[in-house]
Amino acid sequence: MKLDRTLRSRIAAGEPVSGVLLRIPNEELVEVAACSGVDFILLDCEHGADDAVAVRQHIAAAAIFGVETLVRIGSGDRSLVLRATDAGASGIVVPHVDDTDQAADAVQWARYRPLGDRGFALYSRAASYGTISAAEHIQRTEESMLLFAMIESPTAASRSAEILAVPGVDGYMIGSSDLAASTGPGDPTVAESVRQVTDAGRHRAAVRMDIVNSATQAEAAQADGAQVIVYNTTSLLVDMFRALP
Repeated sequence: MKLDRTLRSRIAAGEPVSGVLLRIPNEELVEVAACSGVDFILLDCEHGADDAVAVRQHIAAAAIFGVETLVRIGSGDRSLVLRATDAGASGIVVPHVDDTDQAADAVQWARYRPLGDRGFALYSRAASYGTISAAEHIQRTEESMLLFAMIESPTAASRSAEILAVPGVDGYMIGSSDLAASTGPGDPTVAESVRQVTDAGRHRAAVRMDIVNSATQAEAAQADGAQVIVYNTTSLLVDMFRALP
């Protein structure tokens, strides 16, 4: 998929963008989201039921409507990074990044040389099945690829400045539920850890992505500095059903 303006270029220009997190593997839901005017779709392969086949189908479905996709992998799932990017995903979200080694690993998996060592294939969907040159495929990839590290523990928060300084990491998302679950009596409070991460993000000029459950939360997140907003569709559906008479 070749776009006049990629999601990466829009973010680099300072534009606020918003998308949806989909955990339910369903092509029609992807198409509905794409038709609604969202800027991107984040496919969840960590907590969701998506597998490599469904991911490929969903990336293709979104691309029909000119909508880019990001994929949240499971922890340490290098093979899914390659399959998702070869299928045309514009970005990868990596959970539970606790140190610079894990951040560097993610860069290695997602990016071509010289930053990474992603396997190269011109017969992939991302390379238009060999109908474009290697140079054009690499250029398109560089113009679109986004890599987000998820900070989800007090340890990760304490190392967030170093994690976000790893070349090839574009931004971050705070996994607030996991952060709360992993915070013990001797750790900084969740609020203190969040503050440490957001301060590090501002200092490193890293792109901040926030997951929200409502338009009100989205407005608050943007006012606090989040440039990328992801709506949790599961929560939105539950709230909608609960509101039915």
